[in-house]
Amino acid sequence: MNQPLKKILHFPITKILLGISSCLAVLILVQNFISKPIFQTLIATKQISDTFVNYTSIAVLLATYYFLFKFLEQRNITEITIRNHTKELFGGFILGFGILSLVILILYALGYYQITNFNGYSYFLAPLSSLVISALLEEIMFRAILYRILENWLGTYIALAIISVSFELPHIFNDNVTFLSIVLGLIFGFAHGIMYTYTKRIWLPFAFHLAWNFAQPFYGSNLSGIEDVGNIFSSTFNGPKLLTGSIYGLEDSILSIVLLSIVSIVFLYASIQQGKIVPPSFKKQLKQQG
Repeated sequence: MNQPLKKILHFPITKILLGISSCLAVLILVQNFISKPIFQTLIATKQISDTFVNYTSIAVLLATYYFLFKFLEQRNITEITIRNHTKELFGGFILGFGILSLVILILYALGYYQITNFNGYSYFLAPLSSLVISALLEEIMFRAILYRILENWLGTYIALAIISVSFELPHIFNDNVTFLSIVLGLIFGFAHGIMYTYTKRIWLPFAFHLAWNFAQPFYGSNLSGIEDVGNIFSSTFNGPKLLTGSIYGLEDSILSIVLLSIVSIVFLYASIQQGKIVPPSFKKQLKQQG
């Protein structure tokens, strides 16, 4: 590879654009021209065929990311390594599900939450697999590509500011968005960024993200303003919207915002204490020259 082309490909913005566009392009092509035609032909039940399509997409997405950045950066792709992934997946899921379970417990204790119906286990098929591929796609796009490259280039703090805003931007176009939901979205982007900084892998933020998205419809809440995700329990929320959240869902509750903020601060403090904060690349260069 000649030097001018190498410089262009290794420039951070180029890598970000190439990474996002390549992963999306391969995923869309495989879904529409391979996995969907195959599984929809073999399996008559749409919910089951969609489940297979979604889980196939996970493998395609991870493989595309791995081989693309293995080629571009000529390094071990440690951010999706399976080392410690079980601990981080389990811990992230428990933490994400636990926060919203605590919110539900508080609302129940105050008399603001009540389960009205059990809707069966079909939620664990296509709806759950959709949440898995959705969470993984966002973590690959926003954390493994955008945040990782920005952090190595501009440093942790600038990268956190950028990722918080860029992660929330697509969500402000969701139905029923409110000021509090935007605040939580910004904190959510920050939380996932600092989780990545702490572990240098996507598994903790991915599992947290999945659990967060899973818990809301699980307890009968809308998910980010979307009402037709499906759920295991139907429920009613009666109380101040500041606590219960509006039609946007539990993400609109001040309780969710406070608890997520605490988690973010804990991971930020731990990252600082353990020396995991990355300085801007120009500071590294100045230090080396000095």
